[in-house]
Amino acid sequence: MKAMTLGAQMEAEIAEQPALLGANSERYAAELTSKLAPKKFAMVVLAARGSSDHAALYLRYLIETHLQIPVSLAAPSVITRYGKKINYPAPCLVVGISQSGAGPDVSEVLDSAREDGHITLGITNTEGSRLEAAASATLVLGMGPERSIAATKTFSASLLACYQLVRALGAALPSPALPDSAWLNLCLSAARDAQGPTLRGVPLFALARGYRYACAHETALKLMECALLSCKGYSTADFEHGPKALAGHGSTALVFGSPPSGLAAQGCEVVVCPQAPVAEELQPLWEILFGQSLALLAARARGLDPDGARHLSKVTETL
Repeated sequence: MKAMTLGAQMEAEIAEQPALLGANSERYAAELTSKLAPKKFAMVVLAARGSSDHAALYLRYLIETHLQIPVSLAAPSVITRYGKKINYPAPCLVVGISQSGAGPDVSEVLDSAREDGHITLGITNTEGSRLEAAASATLVLGMGPERSIAATKTFSASLLACYQLVRALGAALPSPALPDSAWLNLCLSAARDAQGPTLRGVPLFALARGYRYACAHETALKLMECALLSCKGYSTADFEHGPKALAGHGSTALVFGSPPSGLAAQGCEVVVCPQAPVAEELQPLWEILFGQSLALLAARARGLDPDGARHLSKVTETL
């Protein structure tokens, strides 16, 4: 690889994922089981921003489907802007996900819950972070430094941690099958084929439902921050309630799973992500490699460097 290749760091970090996920998977399961089992919770609250918020969407589907525990996605501004306490039912598990661990708003949610006697768990790639200080228990992802602005390996690791967390809480899910280098190469090939429709699609949508809903949002975010392409992520169900009217000639839909009926007939160009040969619960962990690869290649095609995305920094701190 040439040293000056646009997105060289992002490319390298995407390529690291199969090995790093394999090296950490069983550790995640063991640590989360030791920290949380056999505790039972009446409710789970998730706090996150950006890519981590998309991992939280995935976790919500896993928990509610396999444990039937109600899940709430926290609105940190209720605490940080309006100074209000939330009376969560006890016992409650509050999970903060932040790859950098530096987000003060996510940490404030955990601080507040911990003061009220709830169990708090931090999931982060940064040992000794603010999030770790706020949490009563922490899982450090151990993916090594992530230098590209775009979160890739830390996002995939967050998905894997979410899957192992639900297993630790008692879900009857098997040990996860993980993507390998052959799958990564397949995703890169599919992303090359999808470049044209992605670059010319106006408007551009990313669509999915259920567990894969996280992939739609994360792919849309990656295309915006890396390739400066305006892309909107939707649930395929919500898409039917209005946005589908925009999907005419010249538009493109990037679809994880089954595309909405009649979409191609409207004139929309439909790109279907490769379907991973694993259980539906694990497909996001595999299929997001297509979204990441597409964002990398689209950025290069536009002469942009995703390792230094415009107007963005690696660590984002909001209140």
